[in-house]
Amino acid sequence: MRPDTPAENVDHTAEAARLERTAGLYPEDAEALLLRAAAHLELSGDRPAATALYDRLLSSAEGLDNPALVRALKASNLWEYGHEAEARAIIDGLRVAAPRDPSPWLIIAESLEAHDELEAAEATFTEGASLLLPTDQETDPATSTHPLLYGRHRVRRMLGLPHDTWDTLADTLHTAPVSLDELHDPKRVWSLGSDNPAELAAEISRLQAELGAYREALSRPFPVAILHWPAPELTELLSAYPTLSAEYPSHEGHLSTIESSLRELSGSGTGNLGIVTGTVPSYEAFAASEGASPGDVTLLPQYATTLAARGRAVAWPPEPGAGCWCGSAEGYDGCHGGSGA
Repeated sequence: MRPDTPAENVDHTAEAARLERTAGLYPEDAEALLLRAAAHLELSGDRPAATALYDRLLSSAEGLDNPALVRALKASNLWEYGHEAEARAIIDGLRVAAPRDPSPWLIIAESLEAHDELEAAEATFTEGASLLLPTDQETDPATSTHPLLYGRHRVRRMLGLPHDTWDTLADTLHTAPVSLDELHDPKRVWSLGSDNPAELAAEISRLQAELGAYREALSRPFPVAILHWPAPELTELLSAYPTLSAEYPSHEGHLSTIESSLRELSGSGTGNLGIVTGTVPSYEAFAASEGASPGDVTLLPQYATTLAARGRAVAWPPEPGAGCWCGSAEGYDGCHGGSGA
């Protein structure tokens, strides 16, 4: 999650430094950790330092999981402190590269929108949607693409363009109490300048609803994560630390427990659930860092939480049509997501 807490409530510089140190300890997670560090530097006002972190990632000898995302964030940051030409060049390059991930499209489109480049923002939202949305109208778009539709709807509303098929789809996907048409009404800008307290209160309520929906779509905090051991890892773990056998009587039972636990949490109203996959070397390193024995069963939930904090969690349940989280060749609906699971 990219942080958005005001600087007066958080020492963003100190948090960025902490994340950089953590990235040094866990190089396999350096990309996610350094991106969060750069976001803290942006919030602290030190945008040149944030750019330096983006450049550090882009020049890394290790391959990045999402280089397009890093470039998009760098472009957005550059534009905010006067480097418009360089930012535009990066944005143009990304549009040509056409990444298959919605995040870079969303960032560069919103950057254009923030600088009143509404036509270019609408075109960018549309390009991303055209590339990533399913061509089959009967297939629901992935949750990660919803913000593209919402942003496109917002910009088209500001431009006074008529609703099209994708605007209608955005209306259908939007579940907040306030409709998208009302949230994206350009007249709301004038409401914020009203002297009428009732109008201001109503507008604040609308803005809070919009912010809640936006955060739900884009800013997933660390999930409540359940620890998953693939079969070879679990065999190695129990061979090395037999005291954990009571926790994991069998691999099949372990997988069933994960699914049932997540369903129970979901049924009780807990949201933002996830699964983290453990490895024995990683677990042993974590135990050493805690000064504890890997055979201590109480260490397992701490390990899961640490993996989630390092960005290693996969959201549960998987999206419709996706493979099962357990790693089998079956889809989730036919595996652990089935009604009889």
